[in-house]
Amino acid sequence: MKILTCPLNGPRNISEFACGGEVVLQPDPRTLSDDEWADHVFLSNNVAGVVREWWCHVPSTYWFIAERHTVTDQIIRTYPATEIFKDRVDFKSEAP
Repeated sequence: MKILTCPLNGPRNISEFACGGEVVLQPDPRTLSDDEWADHVFLSNNVAGVVREWWCHVPSTYWFIAERHTVTDQIIRTYPATEIFKDRVDFKSEAP
């Protein structure tokens, strides 16, 4: 059984988690072409090595970040997203 340590809920069976993909900075969709936006949404870097990924503990819906080695599948560490993301994003409507 593989165990993943949630920063909020502690060690849990990996079956309680869902991977949300690699942590990447989101570009401004208003400045990208359709092709560039499609690349951002659908393509990943697929690095052989250590990557930062979004993970969700499904029962508690708690999202956090895990550093994982993609070759060995070893989880190096997990931590709250607030360790990287300090500011909240303001999603104000830009409707006229």
